[in-house]
Amino acid sequence: MHHYLDFEKPISDLEGQIRELKTLSGKEEGVDTADEIERLEIRASEAMGEIYAKLNPWQKTQVARHPARPHFIDYASKLFTEFTPLAGDRKFSNDEAIQSGLARFEGQAVAVIGHEKGNDTQSRIKHNFGSARPEGYRKAIRVMEMADRFDLPVITLVDTAGAYPGVGAEERGQAEAIARSTETCLKLNVPIISVVIGEGGSGGAIAIAVGNKVYMLEHSIYSVISPEGAASILWRDAARAKDAATNMKITAQDLKELGIVDGIISEPMGGAHREPATVIDGVRDVIKSSLADLSGKSREELKLQRREKFLSIGRNLG
Repeated sequence: MHHYLDFEKPISDLEGQIRELKTLSGKEEGVDTADEIERLEIRASEAMGEIYAKLNPWQKTQVARHPARPHFIDYASKLFTEFTPLAGDRKFSNDEAIQSGLARFEGQAVAVIGHEKGNDTQSRIKHNFGSARPEGYRKAIRVMEMADRFDLPVITLVDTAGAYPGVGAEERGQAEAIARSTETCLKLNVPIISVVIGEGGSGGAIAIAVGNKVYMLEHSIYSVISPEGAASILWRDAARAKDAATNMKITAQDLKELGIVDGIISEPMGGAHREPATVIDGVRDVIKSSLADLSGKSREELKLQRREKFLSIGRNLG
């Protein structure tokens, strides 16, 4: 059964009727519901187009968090071949929220790093809902340094509400690990291509998203803090998350206009979860073109371009 968001009720009602008619036609001979099904499908498509053409930032946040939205493991299985996971930070343990390893993209050897949220209760607990602990970022650092040593491009897929804020994580140096990971991104002499595929939350996201090229899916979000967190701080009321989302400029469209990201990858009508294969192909095309654009740059040029890109953010804002 499809999971509908609260603002998708008109679509839910129409698609529910379509399912009922299809069930009826399958059970009872001589019952022709084809014309009615076609009429309802047209209405459902029109309703979806109208709703998704005017999503507000809070609704986009809900789409970005949709439980059926494709996650890192979905992209990794389709985009890469010979993917070999690398585990552990060589200091404390392995963190399952951040997945990393070596693979081939279109035949080219690359390093891959990304957040994994999980897709059911058991896997979400295993991956800590995509919220990494310090050892996750130290694992990312280890893989990035390996990529730099062997001259491998780094591809990162970002999808986290933020780094894990638990006591144990803080005791093991969460802030320091995030800062070191961000620093490592800036120091690398190889291309880094980052794609925000869902949520890009706070330092937990930027720690692996300091790329030469940074893209966002059409209905993804990217912010310094979650809307709920911002509402709790600004108004001491998490229920005002919708207001926070609107004021924080967290959508892909806002961030492209502000020059924070380089481009937006289109999603199918209704969000990435409705046609995952189409979205993954779109990400493939962007990664492929980005690697081609960066292939002619020297190692030093890649590093300097990345540093200047992030140091220039905000300079031209009035």
